[in-house]
Amino acid sequence: MDLPRIFTIRESSHRIHNPLTAAKLAALGEALRLAPGTRALDLASGSGEMLCTWARDHGITGTGVDISTAFTEQARARAAELGVGDRVEFIHGDASGHISSQPVDLAACVGATWIGDGIAGTAELLGRSLRRGGTMLIGEPYWRRTPPDEETAKACHATQIADFLSLRDLISQFQGLGYDVVEMMLADQDSWDRYAAAQWLNLRRWLDRNPDDELAPQVREELSSEPARYARSTREYLGWGVFALMRR
Repeated sequence: MDLPRIFTIRESSHRIHNPLTAAKLAALGEALRLAPGTRALDLASGSGEMLCTWARDHGITGTGVDISTAFTEQARARAAELGVGDRVEFIHGDASGHISSQPVDLAACVGATWIGDGIAGTAELLGRSLRRGGTMLIGEPYWRRTPPDEETAKACHATQIADFLSLRDLISQFQGLGYDVVEMMLADQDSWDRYAAAQWLNLRRWLDRNPDDELAPQVREELSSEPARYARSTREYLGWGVFALMRR
């Protein structure tokens, strides 16, 4: 049980596996007014930056669950580096079936709603761990501009235009599920650049170290095509944000 190698190669240097910068992640923690002792669950926690930095900055405690062995190891190392290993733990496992043994104050899935087969299923999964009155965080793409055709949508890693909503309609979907949207933090084009362009450097450095690896042709093809594809499609059309929700 693990992520495909290409994914961990692509994001090997990333502490945040989505287009939020460290500054935006910190701003989100501030905006949520996290109290010391807040108990958090982060499903698909990646390299653990959210839990680790919020434990350091706000005194929260928490558990992260992720399917990647590499990212889970990075998360544990980050917790030790920041001196919060006694407050956060990271579990290698399938987040799609994980429910906290005790209700948590903050339940998050930031950028991996595939674990619940979409937003509704992910909200239902998170809700099973969340205490009454707690806060849910969901990270999700949306169309900042509607693509002109299905080909452009596919270039944004969608299967079709209907895969994502506009920002207005995404907020309406959350409300339709019975939640108030109480905060949001949106990526901008610069934070998208930082997320995407760092992948290209990771790919190139990996290629230089591993020219004879069986994945080298795939990595070479991706590095050759991704910058232009990104500039033409994702950067222009795809938005991304983290939305804080509270059940009505």
